[in-house]
Amino acid sequence: MQLVIVESPAKAKTIEKYLGSDFKVLASYGHVRDLPPKDGSVRPDEDFAMDWELYRDKQKRFKEIADAAKDASRLILATDPDREGEAISWHVQELLKKRKALPTKVDRVTFNAITKSAVSEAMRSPRDLDQPLIDAYLARRALDYLFGFTLSPVLWRKLPGAKSAGRVQSVALRLICEREHEIEIFKPEEYWSVLAKLEQDGTEFDARLIKFEGKKLDKMTLGNEGSAMAVKAAVEGARFTVEDIETKPLKRNPAPPFTTSTLQQEAARKLGFSASHTMRCAQSLYEAGAITYMRTDGVQMDAGAIHALRDAIGDRYDKAYLPEKPRFYSTKAKNAQEAHEAIRPTDFRRDPAGSGDEAKLYDLIFKRAMASQMATAQLERTSVTLRDPGGQHELRATGQVVKFPGFFAVYQEGFDDKSDDDEDGMLPVIRKGDSPLKKAVEANQHFTQPPPRFSEASLVKRLEELGIGRPSTYASTIQTLRDRDYVRMEKNRFFAEESGRLLTAFLERFFPNYVAYDFTAGMEDELDTVSDGREEYKDLLSKFWKDFKPKTEEVMEKLPSEVTEVLDEYLSDYLFPEREDGENPRMCPMCRDEGRENGRLALRGGRFGAFIACANYPECKYTRRFAQPGGQGDGGAEDGVMGTDPETGAEVHRKTGRFGPYVEMEVDGAKKRASIPKDLDDFDLEWAIKLLGLPRIVGTHPETGKEIEAAIGRYGPYLRHDGKYGKLQSTRDVFDVGMNAAVSILAEAANRKGGGRGKAEPIKTLGEHPTTGGEIKVMPGRYGPYVTDGNVNATIPKDIKPEDIEAAKAIELIDARAAKGPAKKRKRKAPAKKKASAKK
Repeated sequence: MQLVIVESPAKAKTIEKYLGSDFKVLASYGHVRDLPPKDGSVRPDEDFAMDWELYRDKQKRFKEIADAAKDASRLILATDPDREGEAISWHVQELLKKRKALPTKVDRVTFNAITKSAVSEAMRSPRDLDQPLIDAYLARRALDYLFGFTLSPVLWRKLPGAKSAGRVQSVALRLICEREHEIEIFKPEEYWSVLAKLEQDGTEFDARLIKFEGKKLDKMTLGNEGSAMAVKAAVEGARFTVEDIETKPLKRNPAPPFTTSTLQQEAARKLGFSASHTMRCAQSLYEAGAITYMRTDGVQMDAGAIHALRDAIGDRYDKAYLPEKPRFYSTKAKNAQEAHEAIRPTDFRRDPAGSGDEAKLYDLIFKRAMASQMATAQLERTSVTLRDPGGQHELRATGQVVKFPGFFAVYQEGFDDKSDDDEDGMLPVIRKGDSPLKKAVEANQHFTQPPPRFSEASLVKRLEELGIGRPSTYASTIQTLRDRDYVRMEKNRFFAEESGRLLTAFLERFFPNYVAYDFTAGMEDELDTVSDGREEYKDLLSKFWKDFKPKTEEVMEKLPSEVTEVLDEYLSDYLFPEREDGENPRMCPMCRDEGRENGRLALRGGRFGAFIACANYPECKYTRRFAQPGGQGDGGAEDGVMGTDPETGAEVHRKTGRFGPYVEMEVDGAKKRASIPKDLDDFDLEWAIKLLGLPRIVGTHPETGKEIEAAIGRYGPYLRHDGKYGKLQSTRDVFDVGMNAAVSILAEAANRKGGGRGKAEPIKTLGEHPTTGGEIKVMPGRYGPYVTDGNVNATIPKDIKPEDIEAAKAIELIDARAAKGPAKKRKRKAPAKKKASAKK
């Protein structure tokens, strides 16, 4: 018997169909062991010795592999064809060797697609494990461990509220925080444009003013309304004639087929998928044999695949859509390894494939690959110039038409941030000497815009441009930043949280080299030299540790107050920006109002994080959250008395507690409090009184006659009626929702839940269980989320988000729970018998 080891049960099931009865295929369910999450797992003083530990939840699984290996004549390690796949094979071999279960013959096979031909070819061409690739994995794993486990204790002791830092994630966080700072310091500039609305032969079109009084206008020439209106009046009074028509042919070539990063970017733009969701869908398609391996930075395609693709194009389209020669691509990404093909369908006759989101992603992959080998798109751009009789003023209209669509017939690449491009419109048939009808002239006000916040697509693109990390790690890096609350997502854009900004400032000030873009990209270069066999991995680790360890010891010796003082100075421009009234931005407003001297504000560290406080403490107890730079506004942005309730005359206080800012007011001798929601940017006294007045009675339900309440609870804003609830989207909805909308929201909530405590909707479905055949679902539960196949329920570990769980992990949890047998009922203790009272 020959034992084949792959990562996932889906992959095992697919491959087993292609091999004979002499083969047994088992899944390792990903990595089988890792460095224990404790000090000493990597020991630099012992030549970087590393301890490995079999995952607890993999012990039963690996015992099955070991038992099968004892009876096998040959072990075939068929994990993924990359560094992680090589590492999994190495771990399996080392564990079997340790258990004395390793067969005499061990082979490593790799294939770029799970098809019968690819698998059969791989089995005929086995090789040994690639030691340089394993060394590169060991180096990367040791680097990440040493960085995290050496730096995190420094953070815990010196930076209140910090959780941990990572080698690549810290640099990604720095990118987000720097963009946030660029947006904050950006000062918009006003400018105006003048546009003429023209008509020729019944067709309307626009023409921009590009020259006025003989001078060319640039974007910022018209800087105010007065100058714009004067120019507008001059254009309205002039007669314009077509003086020049210029037509230029344009060509557009297709983009190459997808790499991991470009797939993540395009799926985010066109499908709204997160990087992690894209990779989950791609993994399923790969394991089903629908696409080639999805972790790649190569853009080239196999010669046989190009031939098959050209045949498919010829079958679908006229021969004009097929170029004479195949297209060949080379990557422009920094540090690209190009070890594998680009991501493409394994069979171009297969369309569609998968279902749901997987089908959408497959369609994107299919169209991109097909377009990459299609003919160039032919366009024609026309530019029409119109002048007044004196030649002093000039209008220009531009447009383009598609003369031959070429690859446009299948696919066009998306873009992160669209520019203001007026050259895509259609123009009427127009001749030199024509004087189109002038219908109107507009003067439009504009303001320069700050750089846009990063989306997942643009962040992945920037990381790749800088050569930081690997495409296969981007999804987990981004997820880690979100899990640790260093960033948040709003409208698919990243916003830096205060903890993220503080951590970035700390690392930039005390560990500048290790969050430098060049340093991190250079480390990737060195890891590549290890994987190529040109450098020993322990030499790389030695160079890193030689400088990093002393630096952490140096910072550890500093007092927390020293660290805070340095950060206070480093973040001064952010925390204390210049005030419009010219007043000292560090002056304490409470001390100023009460006539105290030396009321200087500065950054302080507390048990629950950083905050701004007054130097006159404890006499002055003024504080401000770190996340409120400048403390703009004397009301909602600063702790203290916000004002008085106009009805009761009671003072409304703004305070900051363990769980964030809140407002407080005394009502009938008792203190009433309300948390300040994060989605209120314009928080003031009026909002404070509204919050303290909750719940709000929306009205009486027309069917039951009972009241509907709107309020804010532990899980956000909601409606309540007769013991049933409906979710509201924002804090403003609590005060704005009307009766009709409230009744509708409650009815929809009741339908979703089947009324009352009905059957809950699954968070996601993951297909059939390979053994039981039941449908695997991820479900919300009273005591936390769980996975089920309809018979067995298994709790999801707290460190895994229910929406992120994959089919392989779900099967593993269900199988492990089934192996334990049914839960034992706890016997209730009988109540203790009362002692009989003594007789008097």
